[in-house]
Amino acid sequence: MRLSSPEAGGFVLAGGRSSRMGRDKALADLEGKTLVAGAVDLLRSVGLTPVIAGARSDLADLAPIIFDKTPDLGPLSGICSALAPMEAELGVFIPVDMPLLPASLLKYLLRHACVTRSAATLVSVNGFTQTFPVVLRRETLPILQSKLAAGRRGCLSAFHAASITLGDQVRPVPVELLAQAGHATHSRGLAPFQWFLNVNTPAELERARSSIA
Repeated sequence: MRLSSPEAGGFVLAGGRSSRMGRDKALADLEGKTLVAGAVDLLRSVGLTPVIAGARSDLADLAPIIFDKTPDLGPLSGICSALAPMEAELGVFIPVDMPLLPASLLKYLLRHACVTRSAATLVSVNGFTQTFPVVLRRETLPILQSKLAAGRRGCLSAFHAASITLGDQVRPVPVELLAQAGHATHSRGLAPFQWFLNVNTPAELERARSSIA
């Protein structure tokens, strides 16, 4: 099965245990749509063919599924599972629990990755590098796999290691500058720091609902 276009593939990471939510957070409802459906639609809105990596529920009606054999090892395992069969040069990864990301941000990151050919393309908020969303080059796979095999599950440190190994370095793009320049905006007028809300608990789900109400 062809999982992506020649240019870029889009992946929703949905393998978390959802222990704090009390149920599969991928199926939590936000404005009449599950979080996973919203993430799939977000990738489609930027011209990507979405694939769901590490699903814990039956989500095959939404998009093709890549099953993660070691989902308990965290999102880095899901990333490796997704990159392994990828035919594209670039993979765009978003977590299922970040429903306030604007499409314009993903579009900018993808363009930036194409121009700079960076191993890992990330953003920062208030000076802090964000783990997701991330655009990864296919060449990062063996380095990420080696970190996972060594028990180093941290995504951000693995992205840095992959960049250094490939003769690059992570240069996060300040999202505030993108917003000021109009390169990334939110259709609901949300401030940049709000775009990165992680919905891991019922309270955070309510916070997301309030933000877009």
